[in-house]
Amino acid sequence: MKLFVGNSTPVLAQAIARYLELPLGQATVRRFADEEIFVEIQENVRGEDVFVIQSTSYPANDHLMELLIMIDALRRASARRITAVLPYFGYARQDRKAGGRTPISAKLVANLITEAGADRVMTLDLHAGQIQGFFDIPTDNLFAVPLMARDIKHHLDLENVMVVSPDVGGVVRARSLAKRLDALLAIVDKRREKPGESEVMNIIGDVKGRHCILIDDIIDSGGTLCNAADALMADGAKSVRAYITHGVLSGGAVPRIVKSNLEELVITDSIQPTTAVKEAGNIRVLTTANLLGEAIARTASEQSVSSLFD
Repeated sequence: MKLFVGNSTPVLAQAIARYLELPLGQATVRRFADEEIFVEIQENVRGEDVFVIQSTSYPANDHLMELLIMIDALRRASARRITAVLPYFGYARQDRKAGGRTPISAKLVANLITEAGADRVMTLDLHAGQIQGFFDIPTDNLFAVPLMARDIKHHLDLENVMVVSPDVGGVVRARSLAKRLDALLAIVDKRREKPGESEVMNIIGDVKGRHCILIDDIIDSGGTLCNAADALMADGAKSVRAYITHGVLSGGAVPRIVKSNLEELVITDSIQPTTAVKEAGNIRVLTTANLLGEAIARTASEQSVSSLFD
């Protein structure tokens, strides 16, 4: 088994390599003067079981092309099996036609990864589980909920905790966490009555006096999450925290989170944290290295991956 990494998550890849007690494979990923990406695998991979660790996070297109070109280079170097390990699968939110004459970009990216030569895909908390069906190769969708549950149990008294889904679409994920914590569940029902008007947040469930935990797969601008925190506090919540798998945190998201009613935002390292994220007082990063490392080890030895979440 050999591990290779692009430029998107080098710190996470190093942590995974430490867990597996393996060195990272030697490869050069560089750019020509016109920004074309060039990859050179600098060691023998013939007949090897190879894992390429690369999130397609910002800049998404560059990191996606790095992944595709690295897979192609490994395929042409006669690797026995190539598994694309995507801690964060970019374009996942474009998983359906949102209107007329619009693309389903998540399917296109799945096709690109398959055609480049990947034999298997491993990812974490897909925006929609159905995206697994976009791939014509085996796909493992790992879940961060067990990590989050352990972290919550370590940091909070569970007696007064309530898990909250920030929208109706995230109820399944929130219910999974609530079951692990043996906690109650609430839902934020957001509605926009007219175009241009702010969203109205209605809380389904009694959150008064509770320590509320919002859970979601992606935080981007942070607006919806901050509005949900405001609505929960206005409804009598004692405190509000958020556990989000993928911290995209684009634009002015970090200052917005810092000034918000969120006591703490916990994200994973599926996307490499920026300096602003590291310096934010109420943002904490939870590592997924052991989870991904164990899933890689089980895949290499043909053991069950799904049993990790039993």
